[in-house]
Amino acid sequence: MEHEPSPNLLAVVGHTAAGKTALAVRLARALGGELVSADSRQVYRGMDIGTGKDLGEYLLDGRPLPYHLIDIREAGQKYDLFHFVQDFAAVWEQLRQRGSLPVLCGGSGLYLDAVLSAYQLRAVPRDPELRARLESLDQRQLVELYESMRLPHNHTDYDSRQRLLRAIEIAHHEKEQTGRAEAPRVRPLVLGMRLDRDARRESIARRLRHRLENGLVEEVEGLLRQGVSAEDLIYYGLEYKFAALHLAGQMDRGQMESRLRVAIQQFAKRQMTWFRKMEREGMPIHWLDAARPLDENLAQALDLWRAATRTP
Repeated sequence: MEHEPSPNLLAVVGHTAAGKTALAVRLARALGGELVSADSRQVYRGMDIGTGKDLGEYLLDGRPLPYHLIDIREAGQKYDLFHFVQDFAAVWEQLRQRGSLPVLCGGSGLYLDAVLSAYQLRAVPRDPELRARLESLDQRQLVELYESMRLPHNHTDYDSRQRLLRAIEIAHHEKEQTGRAEAPRVRPLVLGMRLDRDARRESIARRLRHRLENGLVEEVEGLLRQGVSAEDLIYYGLEYKFAALHLAGQMDRGQMESRLRVAIQQFAKRQMTWFRKMEREGMPIHWLDAARPLDENLAQALDLWRAATRTP
């Protein structure tokens, strides 16, 4: 009886504030791999605190772990799924040529799904004529239009008009042959990090307090001074959206923290809904309890990898 081919990619997924990076870094070091980020905001330079981009995590025993798709764009530039798939395919080829295991890590469900399920995408140009026609629609009408036309793999947040307009534009032009991005065919072993609801809420609240105490609002102030628009920061969502609104005088600091904490909790819930969808569609995820000590989860993860690759 023939065995299934061994996996050639290890993925660590999960909701925000679950400790994915710490596990992924140690797995990559143990297996001679390199970390590939699947985070839609860590691609931007200067957006560090709000994205949890602690580059110190990539240092183990004073030795840096190679990482990819972090700090590859200037803040204020647009970066979407199409660009991510293109960039991942290039990194995949580099790692394949030097025989290094890709360890994919992140919580952006659509980005992860695109790689793990090998999406084939087409580039979509800006469409000023379509945008002009949509200008008269209010937010509710835009949401209804998007829901009526989106494909199963297309999802977006509804609290940013700019993001919603772009999503409608992409859905409208889905069949246009204006450039392609093809994710490589991978054989993944997918590990998931999760906490129960109460522990997840506490972890989110604790991390948010830490980020605010360590300069989140000041980081957003600096981005505004550099010329990044408030509209772009709102487009990036969560920490950047609420800090920008606070700095614009639309809410005080207490309101910002309270509303942001709720928004992150809702985001984490949507992440878990996405991962359940992936499982329903046939993607096995081996879930680990993020409340356990890191060493225990590392040992279990290595056991799962060895069993999947049939290594001693």
